[in-house]
Amino acid sequence: MTSDQRVPSTPLAIRDFQLYWLARFAAVLATMGMVVIIGYQVYDVARADYGMSVREAAFQLGLLGAVQFIPLALLTPVAGWVADRFERRTVARFANAVDMSVALALGWFTWADQLTLPLLFTLAALHGVARVFVGPSMAAIAPNIVPPELLPKAIALSSIAWQSASVAGPAIGGFLYAADAPLPYWTSAGLMAFAMLALTPIRRIVPPAMARDVHPFRQMIDGLTYVRRHRFLFGAITLDLFAVLLGGATAMLPVFARDILQVGTEGLGLLRAAPAIGAALVAGWFAWRPLRHNVGIKMLLAVGAFGLMTIVFGLSKTMWLSMAALALLGAADMLSVYVRSSLVQLHTPDLMRGRVSAVSGLAISASNELGELQSGVAAAILGPVGAVVFGGAAAIGIAGAWSYLFPELRRARTFDPPEELLAPPNKEKPA
Repeated sequence: MTSDQRVPSTPLAIRDFQLYWLARFAAVLATMGMVVIIGYQVYDVARADYGMSVREAAFQLGLLGAVQFIPLALLTPVAGWVADRFERRTVARFANAVDMSVALALGWFTWADQLTLPLLFTLAALHGVARVFVGPSMAAIAPNIVPPELLPKAIALSSIAWQSASVAGPAIGGFLYAADAPLPYWTSAGLMAFAMLALTPIRRIVPPAMARDVHPFRQMIDGLTYVRRHRFLFGAITLDLFAVLLGGATAMLPVFARDILQVGTEGLGLLRAAPAIGAALVAGWFAWRPLRHNVGIKMLLAVGAFGLMTIVFGLSKTMWLSMAALALLGAADMLSVYVRSSLVQLHTPDLMRGRVSAVSGLAISASNELGELQSGVAAAILGPVGAVVFGGAAAIGIAGAWSYLFPELRRARTFDPPEELLAPPNKEKPA
C-alpha cells in the first residue's frame, strides 16, 4: 500500500487481513486442542501403561518437549529461507496440511487404543516439523497485507486470534476428550482444513527477489547472522528465549491437574486456558489502545511479573488461585510478546523478514519445548513444585540481567523503525 492511498483505521477493514485472522485463529485453535491432549496422553500412558512414578512420568513430558524441539532446531534456517524464497500462502497451507495429517493419525490411534510412548513422541516430532514452517510464513504474511503504521494494531489483533484460540483450544480439547477420546483430533483436523481454505483467497505474497549470486545455504544462515549482528534484535529475541525457557510452568500442568490439584482433563483444559485468558484481555486492550511510550522498560517489567506469577502458581494448592496466577502470568507474557513482536517486525527489512521470523520462532519454540525438557529434568530432581518455583525465580533474574546486558532494550521509547529501513534496499546483501 502506497503512502498516497487512504489508510484504514483498523486492519480489520482490510479483507486479506480478515482472512488471515480467521486462518490463524482456526489453526491455533486446532493446535492448542491437540497439544493439551498429547501432553495428557503421554503422562497418562506413562503412569497407567508403563507404571512410572510421578517424577518419572513428569520427565517424559520433558522428553516430549525435546522431540518437538529437535526438528525446529534443525529446520528453522530452512523454514526461514523457504518463507523468503517461495510464495508465503502456499508454504503456510502445505505446513497446515502436514499438521492435519498428524491430527488424523493421532485420532485413529487413539480410537484404536494403540497409543504408546514411542508413537506419541514420533507424531509430536512431525507436529514440530509442521510448526516450524507455519511460523515464519504466517509471520511474514501480516506485514505485507497491512500498511506499516497499522502493523502494531495488526500484531495485537493477530495476538487476539492466537490468545483467544489458546483460551478455547485447551478447554474444548479437554471436554471433547472427556466425551470421546479421539474427538479433539478429528476436530483439529477439520479446523486445519478450514485454515488452508481461508488462506487461499488472500492475494499472492511473493517475497522480494534474493540475490542469485548468494548460495541458498548462505541465505539461510544470513537470518541468524543478521540477528546476531543487530544487538537490539538479538537482545529482544533472547530475552523471550531464556525467560520462558527457565520460567515455563505449562509443561507441568498435567502433573498439577492429575496429582496435585486433582482436577482431571477438564481441569487441565481450564488450567491451559487460564494464561490465554489473561493474554487475550491484554491483547484486546492493545488492539483498542496500542502501546506507544516506554515500550522497552515495560517489556522488561512484564518478564519480571511473569516470573513472579510462575512462583505463585507453583506454590498454590487451590484451583482458583492457580488459575488466577496463570491468568496474570499470561497477561504479563502477552505484554512482553506484544512489544517484542512489534519491535522485531518493524526493525527487520522485508527481504529478511521470513528468516528473522524463523529465528524468532526458533527462540519461542526453544523456550517452550526446551523449557518443557528443563522442567521435566528439574521436576525429576526437585519435584514438580520445586521445578516451577525455581523457573519463576530464574525468569525474574533474566529480566534483570537483560536490562543490564542490553541497555538498548530498556531505552526503547516507541515502535518507530530505524531510519535506514524506511527506504527499501535495491539488492539483498549477505549479512
